[in-house]
Amino acid sequence: MDSDLEAADDHRLARLLATRAGELLLALRASWEGEAVDLKNAGDARSHEYLMAELARLRPADAVLSEEGADDLARLDAERVWIVDPLDGTREFGERPRDDWAVHVALWERGELVAGAVARPARGDVLSTEEPPTRPTGVPDPIRLAVSRTRPPAFVTALAERLGAELVPMGSAGIKATAVLDGTVDAYVHAGGQYEWDSAAPVAVVTATGLHASRIDGSPLQYNRKDPLLPDLLIARPEIAERLLATIADLARAEAEA
Repeated sequence: MDSDLEAADDHRLARLLATRAGELLLALRASWEGEAVDLKNAGDARSHEYLMAELARLRPADAVLSEEGADDLARLDAERVWIVDPLDGTREFGERPRDDWAVHVALWERGELVAGAVARPARGDVLSTEEPPTRPTGVPDPIRLAVSRTRPPAFVTALAERLGAELVPMGSAGIKATAVLDGTVDAYVHAGGQYEWDSAAPVAVVTATGLHASRIDGSPLQYNRKDPLLPDLLIARPEIAERLLATIADLARAEAEA
């Protein structure tokens, strides 16, 4: 038995589980000799199996929603639900030596995200609610927006043009969200469709630091819903959140009138 895991509160457990799942993924990646597509599938499965087994052992009364598992709708009646993405950025994981992939572990309780961790194994760090990092402050000029390196949505390109912003391509959702904490970018705007496991852990971490997180219309992000689709997201420095929301609204009105 692992005494650290056994004694951990929810914040620490999220961090330890994300860390150790990441270590398993690094070991798998280092030893892999087969095709990249098989590495991606093996990574998803290995991390999912580890997280499910440990949560079942350590928090047996809690429900779990995992990208890689069958969705048991009994979670809708549960007071506590772990929302996990065992390997966020599967494409990047399979493209050695890319480092822009992550492991997400979050805890939802009675309507709120209460704990979370985003491990960035290939970068050697973990961001968590156990000891939230210090967020960047100030009003940047120009604003830098994180954007998908493979599927940049036209919406964000149009938003960048209106803001005079710079687009910074990068990999997984967790990497883009936590890049706002790193100061690599100033905001992450997504409107191309995501699921709860893509954002739950990053949102838990960034909001613990004081960053803004909402839907792109400014409404609250809601988790543990029957349909786990959560199609859009804004994470930003609070100093620029209102400007971003107003510009997004203007852009949506212009598109509706076109």
